[in-house]
Amino acid sequence: MSSRAPRLSAIFAAAASPSPRAPNLALVAATERVRSGAFGAEDARHLLDELLRYGTPVPGRPLNGFLAALARAPSSSACSDGPALAVSFFCRMSRAAGPRVMSLSSHTYGILMECCTRAQRPELAMAFFGRLLRTGLGVDVITFSSLLKGLCEAKRTNEALDVVLHRMHELGCVPNVVSYSILLKSFFKEGQVAKACDLFNKMIQQGIPPDLVTYSSIIDALCKVRAMDKAEAVLSQMADKGVHPNSWTYNSLIYGYSSSGQWKDVVRVFKDMTYRGLVPDIVTWSSLMASLCKHGKYKDARDIFDMMVLKGQKPNIITYQIMLDAYATEGCVVDMTDLFDLMLRDGVAPDHKIFSVLVKGYAKCGMVDRAMIIFNEMRQHGVKPDVVTYSTLIDAHCRMGKMDDALDKFNEMIGHGVAPNIATYQCLIQGFCTHGGFLKAKELVFEMIGNGICPDSVFFSSMINNLCKEGRVVDAQDVFDLMVSIGLHPNVIVYISLIDGYCLVGKMDRALEVFGTMVSAGLEPTVVVYGTLVNGYCKSGRIDDALIIYKEMLHKGIKPSTTMYNIILDGLFRAGRAVSAMERFDEMIKNGIPVNTVTYNTVLSGLCKNNCSDEAIALFKKLHVMNVKIDIVTITIMIAEMFKTRRIDEAKNLFASISANGLVPCVVTYAVMMTNLIKEGLLEEAEGIFLSMENVGCDPDSRLLNHVVRLLLKRSEIVRAGTYLSKIDEMNFSLEDSTIMLLSTMCLLKSIVDLPTVPEDGGEDFPEEEAVSAEFVLLNSTKEGKLLKWTAAAKVDLPLHTKIVLSNGLASRETRYMMSADKKFRIHL
Repeated sequence: MSSRAPRLSAIFAAAASPSPRAPNLALVAATERVRSGAFGAEDARHLLDELLRYGTPVPGRPLNGFLAALARAPSSSACSDGPALAVSFFCRMSRAAGPRVMSLSSHTYGILMECCTRAQRPELAMAFFGRLLRTGLGVDVITFSSLLKGLCEAKRTNEALDVVLHRMHELGCVPNVVSYSILLKSFFKEGQVAKACDLFNKMIQQGIPPDLVTYSSIIDALCKVRAMDKAEAVLSQMADKGVHPNSWTYNSLIYGYSSSGQWKDVVRVFKDMTYRGLVPDIVTWSSLMASLCKHGKYKDARDIFDMMVLKGQKPNIITYQIMLDAYATEGCVVDMTDLFDLMLRDGVAPDHKIFSVLVKGYAKCGMVDRAMIIFNEMRQHGVKPDVVTYSTLIDAHCRMGKMDDALDKFNEMIGHGVAPNIATYQCLIQGFCTHGGFLKAKELVFEMIGNGICPDSVFFSSMINNLCKEGRVVDAQDVFDLMVSIGLHPNVIVYISLIDGYCLVGKMDRALEVFGTMVSAGLEPTVVVYGTLVNGYCKSGRIDDALIIYKEMLHKGIKPSTTMYNIILDGLFRAGRAVSAMERFDEMIKNGIPVNTVTYNTVLSGLCKNNCSDEAIALFKKLHVMNVKIDIVTITIMIAEMFKTRRIDEAKNLFASISANGLVPCVVTYAVMMTNLIKEGLLEEAEGIFLSMENVGCDPDSRLLNHVVRLLLKRSEIVRAGTYLSKIDEMNFSLEDSTIMLLSTMCLLKSIVDLPTVPEDGGEDFPEEEAVSAEFVLLNSTKEGKLLKWTAAAKVDLPLHTKIVLSNGLASRETRYMMSADKKFRIHL
């Protein structure tokens, strides 16, 4: 009996020693907590302490499962970076006990390498690989895949290529389709398309057949770089190998063609996709809509949206965001609001991106009050405005000059814990610079530096450039000086903007000083810098000074560009030096400088302005024979010259040939045709040109309409002139001063005034006095050029002689009426 009874010492020993399954259970429990998002750094420390207390080897499978779970764990409140925690846990465990508590395999190292890559520590992945080789555990293709990912993440793709082509074979591993796919993805990501394609072909030569994922990845990458011919070649090869494309493949092709604006190919691919029984998904529709919007085809994008809904595909928040952003960018706030209402009816809850788009749309149209309503609604829905939303509102206030409101919103943003970024500061600082608050702008610059946001040359460059384009070069100089005062070194682009600013206002001496400062700062002037100076001198009429700068550039060994020659040619023609200009043109061709359409237009226009019509026409015909690409500007220049030299039929024929040349007339082309036809007395043809202009959707501008009105008035074509005056009023254009001056001496009858008829027998006299009222159109000499109503009062003295007094309260005029053929007395002015 006593021999069967357990000894007390054995019982206590059993209780004290851990169960061999204890480490396993601890790791399984920890893995479950990782998957539920409840495992953090503190839990990792407790787990490590527990495993060390056991002092027995940790089973490899549960350890690998735990590390793999951490590697794939999404960010949570307990742990923001699972892969990094996995690496940290392993390193601490290794230092604390080493192999005494760890049972490692090559799979463990593979997981750790994967963790390092996911934690953006590729150098550690390679260190773990080296450690694995030293253990003698051996490596397999899966481990090598982890190494390849680490090398590619570290942008050492060429080393990864060497591993695939050589090292794997040396260690007894044969690369598989995954190995090659990792490299292909990396080469495409780095923009090395040729290398990727070569590797793809080599993969096939090695007898490794690409699978659907590989083919689709290749096609997707090629489409993203718009190499559509190569993408189609891979698709064809894919079909030959019996691999059927899926939705991802077609979505990539649709994206590639649509982003390139090749809409016929988009339709072809779309039809092929549906023919193969593949239903376009939300990604297909969204990709197509986004590309259309990117190319400004908002109406077509909306048609796609409506078609998608009709086919039963419910839009998601991304689809709505694409269309809302398109409307906001275009300033179509009514369409934007309607679509937003539809989104709410569809039960799609707006997020901060949607609200930010709405704020942008209203702010862009100057509807800041409406933007503020949306901003407040955003908060009421529990959506917190982010830095983009606040920056959009601040920018809107700045553009309207409401700097106090902008600053209030800026302070509110900080008060709500939203940190401003560099874009926030930029719009605020630019706003103060634009609206005369330079001292406040300067204060904000130092504030942002104090907050750890350091502005760079690009930050100030856009401000300086905008101010210079507005002719506010003094303010631009202040910003430039501020930039230098905080220790920044302006780059060549900043100097070009400032030089151009001084050139724009005709201060060439100051422009030359800035040029000198740039050279003193050790920056080498480029052909663009010299071109800016030369252009400034040419525009100021100082062609000789421009040529001196040009010769200095040549002396320094800087080769002139096409743009530089265009500037010189234009300057010489403007100065009336047509012979010198043509010598430069010949020199340009002789030196092999590319001649573009702008060059030809400059030469043709210059010859025409210098009365060298024959030379211009000869050059134009030569271009036609040589099949040189021309544009609508070229055609317009030559039409004007044909009219000028009385080649009327040739001008008409040239206009008629525009569509045959694949071109579309612009408003200037129509203006040249109309004005010259009116001068020639071909009024009906001019009206025909105007109608064709309206039919093709080309809207006339103010300059065209004013010019036509003046020409018609000079020809006493009052009724025809009235038609175009109505257009001016319709389109809310203003009358030009020259039009007003011409009209101020004329009064156009707007409604015919019928006076009593003359009795046929002449037996009755007219009443002693007959007061009539009529509405006349007199365009008074006001800037607005509004139509003023005049009142006519008539006193009948004799049957054919009635004095009419017109008055509108500002002035009065006298005229007489005449009897017309229908025996009605009508007022003629």
